[in-house]
Amino acid sequence: MTENEHDDRILDRLVALTRDLILIPSIPSRPEDRRRCYEFVRNHLEAIENVEVFEYEHHGIPSLVAMPVNVREPEVLMCGHLDVITHPDVYSYRSYIEDGKIYGPGAGDMKGALAIMLEILRDFHTKHPGVSLGLAVTADEETGGKAGIGYLFGNTNLRCGAALIPDGGSLNEITIEEKGILHIKIRCQGRAAHAARPWLGDNPIEKLMDRLSNLQKYFSSFKRDEDHWFPTCSITIIGTENQTINRVPSNCEAICDIRFPSPFTIQEIMDKTREVLGADVEIEVVISAEPTHLSPDPLYQQVTEEITGEPAALVREHGGSDARFIYAGGVPIMMSRPIVGNLHAENEWINIQSMIKYYRIYEKYLTIKLLKKSKS
Repeated sequence: MTENEHDDRILDRLVALTRDLILIPSIPSRPEDRRRCYEFVRNHLEAIENVEVFEYEHHGIPSLVAMPVNVREPEVLMCGHLDVITHPDVYSYRSYIEDGKIYGPGAGDMKGALAIMLEILRDFHTKHPGVSLGLAVTADEETGGKAGIGYLFGNTNLRCGAALIPDGGSLNEITIEEKGILHIKIRCQGRAAHAARPWLGDNPIEKLMDRLSNLQKYFSSFKRDEDHWFPTCSITIIGTENQTINRVPSNCEAICDIRFPSPFTIQEIMDKTREVLGADVEIEVVISAEPTHLSPDPLYQQVTEEITGEPAALVREHGGSDARFIYAGGVPIMMSRPIVGNLHAENEWINIQSMIKYYRIYEKYLTIKLLKKSKS
């Protein structure tokens, strides 16, 4: 079999597996489908010889760790998540192929990459029984990761020598820094009244709009360069329990997604946010994480350049990932991924040819890291 024929066979498996995963709407609002996707992944892993699968559940969210038999701390641990973001139409969770790309919710984040890791694990443990390579798969990365990787590393004592996380960067971009995260819920209380007599009430919507405008002005003051490496604030949800057109509501709330780079801290951002919003506004922290600094293995950058034939850049990421639960222990973390686009949209996509290149990057890196080193 020629190299091209071998690549084609791998690609056929990767494309089929990716599309099967996309078809399952593994979203928080459909826990039964999230569980179905989990069972699909578990069944795939249980078919691999020389691998043990350990299952966990925290706050109703399942996760698993696949390890070589009798190994509890692998030299390299691949980390992925099967959950995707929610779209209103459940029937949008399907895929199609066009212009060399797989389109569908979760294709790029990260069911295509998950398919690659599943196939890499199967291939390595089939050819090299006992190789010190593991895989952790969680189901809550898109909602904070605390019950997934956070629980595995914080409560089950999961550890590894190095981690591969295909959840940032690109094929020739390796992430070395991530912004911190603050998801906050902001509540304003008012006094209900008939909308024809607004002076008898206290409209919390108007109050909240005014406070949010002040918050946006504060974060706008940070704008200074084109790469946007400064704190940002996005208003993502706003609403009230009111369902009556001619009624002033008694309360209103909004959710903001704040991102910030080092040297800013959670405490600093929260203190200023409270000051800007005012003491009469209630703030609840939904998700928080400090900025993350990653230390990838130089070998990974070298291998990336050899496989792609192009320089690999070390980049900063505006989004967050499960890496924040791992990096604190000084573990080298390699974060890149295939070429993807339209992330978190219904027409999200992953470039098919980049999938085989990414597969080869993992294959060569792991061969040198785990096999050649053990023979020397």
